[in-house]
Amino acid sequence: MVASCVFEGPTDDAGRGTVADTDEGDPLALDNQLCFSLYAASRALTGLYRELLHDLGLTYPQYLVMLALWERDGLTVKDLSHALHLDSGTLSPLLRRMEQAGLLTRERDSDDERVVRVSATGAGRALSARAQDIPERLLCTAGLSPGRAGELRRALDEITRSVESAGRRHTG
Repeated sequence: MVASCVFEGPTDDAGRGTVADTDEGDPLALDNQLCFSLYAASRALTGLYRELLHDLGLTYPQYLVMLALWERDGLTVKDLSHALHLDSGTLSPLLRRMEQAGLLTRERDSDDERVVRVSATGAGRALSARAQDIPERLLCTAGLSPGRAGELRRALDEITRSVESAGRRHTG
C-alpha cells in the first residue's frame, strides 16, 4: 500500500501526492529519509555549538536554558520545559547543575509553592554579552545567510507543529 496525502505543493488533479512521486529515487534509501537529513544536520549543528560554547563554559542544553532566561527571566520550570521541549526528568538535573555552577537560581513561587521559578544570576546574565556573536558565527560557519536560516527555521517549526498536532489527534 502506498501512502497518499494531501500536499500544499505540486500534486495531481485530485491534490494527492505520494513519497514515491518525488524525483529522489528509492523512497526507502537512507539518503532519501527526511528524518536522517534532520538527524545529521542536528548532530552537525550541535557539534558546532559545542565548539562555539566551549569558551562560555556552557553545554548546548545549558545554552538553550540561558537563551530562554535571557529572553524572559523568572520562567517557571513548567514553562521552561515547554519552551525547550524537554521533560522534567531531563530538565531538573540540568537546572541543578546550572544552579551549582552559579548561573541560575530556582525558587518556589510565593503564591503557589508547587511552582518553581528559574532566574538567571548576575553571572548567568553576564554570559549574554559574551554570547552575542554565537548566532552569527554559527551561520557563517554553516554557510547560511540570515534569510536562508529564517526560511529553514520556519519550515522546521511548521514540521514540528504538524507532527505534534497529528500526535495529539491520534492520542487524544
